[in-house]
Amino acid sequence: MMLKDSFTELGAFETLRKVSAIGYNAVEISQIPMTAENVAELDRARTELGMDMAALSVALEKPVGRPGDSLRDDFGKIVDDAKRLDSKLLRIGMLPFPAMKSIGAVIDFAKEANGYAERLQEHGIALYYHNHHIEFAKFDGKYMLDIIAENSPSMGMEIDVHWVQRGGLDPVRTINKYADRTAMVHLKDYRIGEMPEAAFGMLQTGDFAGFMQEFKNVVQFAEVGEGNLDFPSIIPAAQAAGAEYLLVEQDELYGRTVWDALQTSHDNLVAMGHADLF
Repeated sequence: MMLKDSFTELGAFETLRKVSAIGYNAVEISQIPMTAENVAELDRARTELGMDMAALSVALEKPVGRPGDSLRDDFGKIVDDAKRLDSKLLRIGMLPFPAMKSIGAVIDFAKEANGYAERLQEHGIALYYHNHHIEFAKFDGKYMLDIIAENSPSMGMEIDVHWVQRGGLDPVRTINKYADRTAMVHLKDYRIGEMPEAAFGMLQTGDFAGFMQEFKNVVQFAEVGEGNLDFPSIIPAAQAAGAEYLLVEQDELYGRTVWDALQTSHDNLVAMGHADLF
């Protein structure tokens, strides 16, 4: 997802050559059109660069206005792409927007996803669900994520530690809770940024609502090690939980280049004593 602009500009192979040069040896494919050309370049990166295609992204239905294959319409193609790229993990990156309207719709989504998870298992492929913060809303005392898990026993979890924190829970305890079904963990930090200078100009002009909006927006995504999350505890917990991949991700960069951000996360992980992850 972080590299989609580079994929458009440089192509898949040259983008992943730069990723490899930083030191990363696995990527998750998200928000990238799985065209014949892109799949071929990903396959080339796998064979020539040794880049591991950790997981491919899928949706239940065609996402409006975004690239992606759907399990409903492209099941055979998804399986073929995964086998060609030796990707044994698929992941659903977000609860479908229509499913957010009610807990009943969430349960319908989970049950349908579970059916596809069972079909994928027949091909040696596992399906996982990636959380944001909305899944930690409570219904009759239960978190939505628990309700999804209960109604999709064949689907695993991809735990995103930033979104867990933003949802008000502890990342380590959440990883431990889903240890028996978590194959991937997203590493991105949770930073409280500085109030922008423009916000104080809003105060001077009486735009208190504008100032408060900036106040709310100080919560930021951050490079690993540049925020407040306890990665020295998170990473061992993820490893103990059996996670196969720890994937660096950053939804927004706040003016930095993607290459600078990836380098910072890499260097900070090495400085923490985790050079063995690369």
